[in-house]
Amino acid sequence: MSLADLMIAVMWAGLTAYVLLGGADFGGGFWDLLAGGTRKGAEQRDLINHSIGPVWEANHVWLIFVIVLCWTGFPEVFAAVSSTMYIPLTLVALGIIARGAAFAFRKASTELGHRRVYGFAFALSSVLTPFFLGTVAGGIASGRTPAGIAEGELVGSWVNPTSALGGVLAVAIAAYLAAVFLCADARREGQDALAETFRRKALGTAAVTGVVALGGIAVLHADAPRLYAGLVGKGLPLILVSALGGVASLALLLRRRYVPSRVAAAVAVAALLWGWAVAQYPLVLLPDTTIEEAAAQPSVLRVSLVATLIGAVLLLPSLWWMFSLFQRVQPHSAGRGTSASE
Repeated sequence: MSLADLMIAVMWAGLTAYVLLGGADFGGGFWDLLAGGTRKGAEQRDLINHSIGPVWEANHVWLIFVIVLCWTGFPEVFAAVSSTMYIPLTLVALGIIARGAAFAFRKASTELGHRRVYGFAFALSSVLTPFFLGTVAGGIASGRTPAGIAEGELVGSWVNPTSALGGVLAVAIAAYLAAVFLCADARREGQDALAETFRRKALGTAAVTGVVALGGIAVLHADAPRLYAGLVGKGLPLILVSALGGVASLALLLRRRYVPSRVAAAVAVAALLWGWAVAQYPLVLLPDTTIEEAAAQPSVLRVSLVATLIGAVLLLPSLWWMFSLFQRVQPHSAGRGTSASE
């Protein structure tokens, strides 16, 4: 494996972490939007706030990590994507800022009207941000972001069938991950009725996501034939792993095995993401820009990888500790409403 291959593998691992953790974070906002009125949705919103409150800022570390590795290790790719896709990327940045501010201000506000406004801003930006991220992914995957500064269409690069599929699929995946994760959180807090609510949401979202994914086959065949050929070719084993992970997650949800269902759902999403990477390899930008061609000098890649390794030694244990602290059964909820199915 070359330094360039290793660099993009590390970058893709960071992207996978962001899709899984940040995706579930965005999905919490999706369910906040659909929770209902102030009184009806209070219990669901309290659980969502409790679940994402300690970690929502940490989740965006992965996005920053991916951006830094991209502009350091693959400056040509960074320049092409950021210049051609600057409209949706600007909307993503504004969505992340608005979402974080609204989430913080809603907690600090005491007036109901203000809390509703901030809550709506938080929830809406939680839906729009992953959608625009998905449109960017769709534009890259369908070959609408060629190498060079603003060589692609400024609107057509992200307003197209594959980008629309990517945006809808990103929102659906985020909603599914959040629902599955919240089932386990509700169970841990001794709120079995709420766990059942999110279990039904997860099952319904899984059905919708499956329909979107199946419909997406026709979209990719017509609009992104090279990606389609890669997915049904060398990327097919990972796509099958993704499908099996999705089925396993559903089966575990039906049995109310919430923690294993989290793992299966994560495998399904991660395998789909890596299936895209394998399907496109060794190209990083279609139609003909390879990973090796777009990579920075070997000395830059070497230093970047060493710095990443040092950072990982410091960061990963801290993140693991933080997540483990907030996943422990709290004394007030231990023994309440739990069952042997966990």
